Amino acid sequence: ERMVDVFLVVSVAVAFVILAVVAIYLLTYYQHPDDRNEAYVPKMVVILGFIMAGATALLLPLDVANNEGYAGCDGYDTNVCGGLDMELFWNIFFWLIPIWVFFLIPFSTFYYEADDGMLMAGTSVAPDPVRKSRLMQAVVWQMAVFVFVGIVFAVTYLLFSDTDIKVTEIQGMTINQAESLASDSRRGVVFTYSPAINTTDNTALPFDKDLLVDFEQVDALYEANNVNNGEQTITLKVGVSTFYAGLMAWLGWFLFAVFGGIGMAAMPLDLYLVYKNRPRHMDAAEYAEAQMSLRERVNELVDIGELIKVEKESNPAMGTVGGFSGQFDLSKRREARAERQSLLEFKQAVFLLEQDVEEFQACTDQYENYNPLTPYVALIFSICSSIMSIFWVIHICVYVFPNEPLAPFLNNYFEWFDKWFPLFGVLSVALFTLYLLLCAVKGCFKFGLRVACITLHPMRIGRTYMSSFMFNIGLVLLCSLPVVQFASTAFSEYARFATIRQIFGVQVENLKFFGWWWTNNVFIYTFLAFVVLTTLYLFCKPKDTPPDGMEIRDRLRSRRG
Repeated sequence: ERMVDVFLVVSVAVAFVILAVVAIYLLTYYQHPDDRNEAYVPKMVVILGFIMAGATALLLPLDVANNEGYAGCDGYDTNVCGGLDMELFWNIFFWLIPIWVFFLIPFSTFYYEADDGMLMAGTSVAPDPVRKSRLMQAVVWQMAVFVFVGIVFAVTYLLFSDTDIKVTEIQGMTINQAESLASDSRRGVVFTYSPAINTTDNTALPFDKDLLVDFEQVDALYEANNVNNGEQTITLKVGVSTFYAGLMAWLGWFLFAVFGGIGMAAMPLDLYLVYKNRPRHMDAAEYAEAQMSLRERVNELVDIGELIKVEKESNPAMGTVGGFSGQFDLSKRREARAERQSLLEFKQAVFLLEQDVEEFQACTDQYENYNPLTPYVALIFSICSSIMSIFWVIHICVYVFPNEPLAPFLNNYFEWFDKWFPLFGVLSVALFTLYLLLCAVKGCFKFGLRVACITLHPMRIGRTYMSSFMFNIGLVLLCSLPVVQFASTAFSEYARFATIRQIFGVQVENLKFFGWWWTNNVFIYTFLAFVVLTTLYLFCKPKDTPPDGMEIRDRLRSRRG
C-alpha cells in the first residue's frame, strides 16, 4: 500500500487556510458599508468561490508534485510519488465549479438584487407597491437557469461524450515465433519473475523495481521483429465529470482567450501608469485648471443622471425589449441597445470621474493620507508582470505552437529549480498559473472601460457591492479550468506525470466537436492575437478616457423629443 507524502498533505491544509484568510480579508477590506451587516449567504458563496478558484489553480502544481502518472507509482517505485488520489481531487472540483457558476452564484445574485417592493418605496424609480418575497423571486429565476443549463448539459453529453484517442499499434511476435529467436534454454521468451508469496495470507507481494532486469540481446531481437501498424483510433465514452470539465473549459475559453489576452497586455501598463501618475505638487494655476475641469464634468454627469432618471420614470423597462415578443421586433431591439449603450457610457464616465477626483485629492488636501510607497510597489509589480507576460508569449511561440517544440523554455526553468530545491519549481508553476487568472479579471475590467457593452464591476476598497464580488468570482471560476488546461499543455514536459495531463491531454482534448478547437490551437491563437492587438492599441492610447458627455446628453435629449 502506497504511503501518502505528509509534506503534501500539510501543504494542502496550509494552502486552504491561506486562501480562506485571504478571501475573508479581501471581502472585509473591499466590501461596501451597506453590505457590512447583511448579505451573509452571498458572502459565504463569495468566500468559498474564492477558495475554490485559488485551489483549482493550485491543484496543478500539487498534481505535478504528486507525480501520480509515473508508472512506478503503481507499486514498484514509489519514492517520487506523493500518494494522493489526484483524480478524486480533480473530479470534486469538476463538479463544484459548475455548481457555483450556474447555481449558487446566480441564486445569490438574484436574491441579493431582488426588491421586495417596500425596501425602496418612496426612493426608487417606479417602486412596486406589491410586497414580494425575495426568496421566491430568486427561486423562480434560478429554476429557469436550472432548466436551461440542465438541458444543455444533458444534450451535449448525449451527443459529444465520445473521445477519439489516437494510438500507435505495435504487433508483436507470437509465442511460437519468439521461441525461435534464441538457441539457449530461454528460447527467446524470458520469464524471470516468480512473485514472492506473503506467508500470512498466501497472496503475491507487490512487484518491486529491484526485480526488473536489463534489456538484453534477445529482447532487442524481439523488438526488431515487431510490426508497426501505424496510427489507430480508439473511441471511448468519457465519464460524466470529465466531460463536464471539458464542456466548462470550452465555454470558459471564450472568455479567457479574450479577457486573458487583454489583461496580459494591460496589467503591466496600468501598474506602470500608477507609478507615472503618482501625486505631484501643483501650483495655483494647475490647481485651478484641474478643479474647473472636474467641476464641469460633475455638472455634465449630473445633467445626464437627471435625464436618465426622467427616462426611467416614463419607461421603467429602459434598456430592455419589454418581454419575449420584443426579441423579434427589430426596432425595439435597436432602441434597447441604444438605451443600454447610454447607461453603460454613463457608468464609465462616473467611474473615471471618481478615479480622477481621488487622484486630485491625493495631490491636495488628502496628500498626508496617501501612502508614498504605493507607486513604487506598483512599479515593481509592473516590472514583474512585464517579465511574466513576455515569458508567456515567448513560451507559446517556441513550445506550444510548433508541432515539434523549438525549445522547452519554461519547462527547463522549472526542472532546473527542481534539481536543487523542488519546492521552487512547483511554486513557479503556481505563480504563472495564478497570473493568468489575474489577467482574465484585469482584461474583463479593461474591456468594460474601453468598450461600453458590459457592465463594469470594479473592485474598489470599501466600495464594492456583493454583486460585483459575485460577478468577478464567477468570471474567475469560469476561467479556472481553461487556465489549468492551458498551463498543463504549456508545461506538458514538466507536468508529464500529472494526472491532469491524462484527463485533459488524452481524454478531453480528443472529444468529438470540442477536440477540434484544442488540437488546432484555435483558442491559443485567439489569446495571443488579443495580447498583440491590445499591446499595439494601448501603446497608441494608454490612458482610459471617459466617453463624450455632451454626446450622451444630446442623445438622451433627442429621445425625449
